[in-house]
Amino acid sequence: MFEPGKPLYSQITEQIRAQIESGVLKPGDKLPSTRELRLHYKVSETVIRFAMVELKTLRLVYGQPGRGVYVANRQPE
Repeated sequence: MFEPGKPLYSQITEQIRAQIESGVLKPGDKLPSTRELRLHYKVSETVIRFAMVELKTLRLVYGQPGRGVYVANRQPE
């Protein structure tokens, strides 16, 4: 599932980004919880949090405190 030598959070970011760009995850879709992602990828909560920060920095997702993380609307380039 993961390639050696590359940070896990970065690989998870790439996988989720690919799901967004391919349309598997659409604008407004809620991402699985941190716990669900942690269990799915078999990594620590810290790794998932780093991936979420990276996705937010890329403006691919946004968080709503107490509600979850959602796929952002795509910005025209």
